[in-house]
Formats: sequence, structure tokens, C-alpha cells
Amino acid sequence: MTIRLHSTAARDLVPLTPVIDGQVGIYVCGATVQGAPHIGHMRSAVVFDQLRRWLTYRGYRVTLVRNVTDIDDKILSKSVEEGREWWAHAYHYEQVFTAAYSAMNVLPPTYEPRATGHITEMVELIARLVAAGHAYPAEDGSGDVYFDVRSWPDYGALTHQSIDDMSDAADADPRGKRDIRDFALWKGHKETEPVTASWPSPWGRGRPGWHIECSAMSTKYLGARFDIHGGGLDLRFPHHENELAQSTAAGDGFADIWMHSGLLNVGGDKMSKSLGNSVFAHELLERFPASVLRYFLSTAHYRSVLEFSPELVERQRAAYDRVSGFVERAREALGADAPPVPVAAHGYAERTVDVPEDFATAMDEDLSIPRALASVFSTVKDGSKLLRRVTGGAGGADGTLTAAEARSGLARALAQVELMLDVLGVNPSDPAWGRTAADEQASAAEAGQGGDVVAALVDLLAARRAEAKANRDYQTADAIRDQLRSAGVLLEDTPDGYRFDLA
Repeated sequence: MTIRLHSTAARDLVPLTPVIDGQVGIYVCGATVQGAPHIGHMRSAVVFDQLRRWLTYRGYRVTLVRNVTDIDDKILSKSVEEGREWWAHAYHYEQVFTAAYSAMNVLPPTYEPRATGHITEMVELIARLVAAGHAYPAEDGSGDVYFDVRSWPDYGALTHQSIDDMSDAADADPRGKRDIRDFALWKGHKETEPVTASWPSPWGRGRPGWHIECSAMSTKYLGARFDIHGGGLDLRFPHHENELAQSTAAGDGFADIWMHSGLLNVGGDKMSKSLGNSVFAHELLERFPASVLRYFLSTAHYRSVLEFSPELVERQRAAYDRVSGFVERAREALGADAPPVPVAAHGYAERTVDVPEDFATAMDEDLSIPRALASVFSTVKDGSKLLRRVTGGAGGADGTLTAAEARSGLARALAQVELMLDVLGVNPSDPAWGRTAADEQASAAEAGQGGDVVAALVDLLAARRAEAKANRDYQTADAIRDQLRSAGVLLEDTPDGYRFDLA
């Protein structure tokens, strides 16, 4: 087994070779809690949650650290706009982010450090950089401390840029800088800011710059060298470039692999506050089931641009309903013989099957989830045949199978499907959703979109079939059933009427 991941620095797939055998340390840049999360935040969270789940399935002990940036310029300004103390503002939106992560079935991180709880570590790291000649206090008396980018020959290694081609660092007053590209490690306290938003340091009262926070927190919890540093593509520069420079300049090995999730577009444009096209998570969670949203976010490769629109979510909803419908009916048919629901938090130790080989191959190769989903649907297709055999429907699995063999095969197919779906975080049986597959399908019908057209047409033909059966015209009834099957609609009679599945 070799897991290969795309390294931003290497610009290629590289094998994952853990620093500590059997363990993987991951640091993910979390929220700057200035406001409510948007769907782009959720995409990044889902990507690294899926990475964590897959590594857990592969037997690694995973430590995932996701920070909270609860002090920065934007938090200070936004708190004034909303009429709160800055710490109350940060805590409020930290809770909003946590609720959104939970709703999207993102597992809680192993550790979730706040920036304000690690000022001491940041001051110590800055002092190391000053002592090594890679940082300097501003000469204008502001109390700022800057990283000297020209003192570090490898600056630009992550994004493969030369210093002269880079934009100015606009994170502090340039008058105190030796080079306009030098970035702030420490920001001296200003009279216009609350004293509570400052801490003592060798350079006077102030607060940390954004970039130093992650360097200090990641190495505190994962060590001077760790396996994976992740975040959204928009963080590559300057944030991650600066993290890498200041950490390595201080003598830390830092991250072996840098991973970045792709951007999310709305109407063909990158989602951004400046364009006014942000799609907020709470708005989408009011409109769509969370499981459907998470499935939608999983349908493109994590490094690719994902185009968002309500219509595209609805299109993927139909696909997810097919999978969740199979899971629901298979569990109903198997009853007490249904396999246990897989649990990522327990390391999948209680699983009764392994995922199919093609699913594993896809996930090992840089989390190729679109290919992995093909394995899910292939297993659902085979499982649906066994399900029809078990429930006595026509056109089921190989007629040479005994009822017991079909039942055993269905249990195995269901276990594999649910295990794959749990690795992706979209298993409809997961209690974390708090909703059944039937609830999801009912809400789809209530939404009055997409699947209603198919359901209405099936209802019409099913009514004609029922009428033919009542008149003992079994030839017509069978012909209608066959017509539906040829169109990919599998009709199943039940004591309460009928239900259908898409083949």
C-alpha cells in the first residue's frame, strides 16, 4: 500500500512517508472568525475530513490540528461594526463555524487551538528569528517586528516565485520595513485599538501577525517536523509561503507535504466578498439536506475548481438519493442481519468487510474521489440485483443463488457501500445526520424540484399498471414494468403499494 498525495511545493504526487511510523500529523488552517462561514470554508473542511477518514481506514493514527484565528485586523473592525467586544465577536462566530462543521458531519479535530491562547509560543518563535538575523524590529518606533524576506534564500519555494515578482506585503505600515515585501510577525499596539487586544512582548505591547500564529501552533502540537499542512488554494500565497519561510528560517523542518483544496466558483467567478457572491453555509443548510451538500462537495476532485449553483446541487441530489435509497431498502430487507454501521471515530475496527479494490486504489492516488464514487455506484448496482432477489422482485440476481446466498451477498454489498460512504462522510445511516434516508427523500419531494418530474411520471405509469393488474391484464402490467426497467426505473411492489429505484 502506497498513498500518494499532491505536493504543492513539488508540483507532483509524492508518497506519504510518515515522520513517525504508523502515525500521521495534519495541520489545517481553520477559520478566521470574523463572520459566518461560506460554502468554500465547508469544501476545505470536507476535503481534509475525508483525508483523515481514509488515513484512519488505512490504519494510521491521525492527529488533526485545526486552528482558530480569533485575533486579527478584520475581527477588530468587524466587531466594531456589529457592536461587540472583539473577543465576544470572535467567540460568537467560532460557535457558528463549529455548528456548520458539525452539520456537515466533519469530525471534530484532535486539537483546536486558538491564536490568543498561544501568544507565548509566538513571542518565543519571533525571538528566535530575530536572534538568527531573519527578523528585525521596525526602526520607526511602531513596535512592529518584520520577517526579512531577503535574508532567507528559499523564500518563494512553495509557490515557485522570485521575490522581485511578488506583490507588496500590505499587512502593516511600510514605513518601518527594509523591503516592501517584508511581512509582519508582531504588530505594535495602536491607540485606536482596544488595550485588551494587545499583549506584552520584548518589543512592546502588541499582537501577533497572521502568519506567525500557524507556525507556532502547528509545531507545538505536531512537532518541529510533521507530515501534512493543508488549506484552501487561496492560502498558498502569502499565508503558507510566509509560514514556510519563517518556520524553516527558525530551524524547524515543518511540513513534509503541502496540500491545497481547489476554489469554488459561483456563476463562473471565484466566490469572494468583494464580488458580493458569497454563498453562506447557513443559507444552504436551510435549503438542502446537509448530507446532499456534502455529497455535492465530494463530486469533483479536491484540487479542481468546483462550480456551484442550486441546480448543480439538485442534479447531484438525485444521484445521492439513489445510493441512500439502496441503503435504506437493504437495511429494511435484512433487518437484524444488517451489518453494523461503520464508525470512523472508532478507526473502523468493527468493520466486517474491506472496501473494493478499485475504491482503495482511487483513494490512495491523491484522494481521487470521483473515481471512488464510480466504485460506490458499481457496488450499489450489484447490490440492487441481490436486493430484488431477497425481496422476491423479478429481474434480480442470478437465479442459481439460493435465498440464503442472496441474503448473504446483499449484507456484504451493503457493508461495502456504507463503509465507502462513511469514508466519504456521506453514509445516510450515520447517526450524525440525525435523519434517515427516507427523511432526505421526503424533503426532496417537498422541495418541488428535480426528482418530482421523474416521480410524477412513475406515479402515472404505476397507476396504469395497478389498474391493469386489477383487471387481471397481467400482460399489460408486465409490459409497463418492463418499460420502466428499460428506462432505468426499477419498480418494487410492497404491502403498502409500490416504490421505485433508479438502476
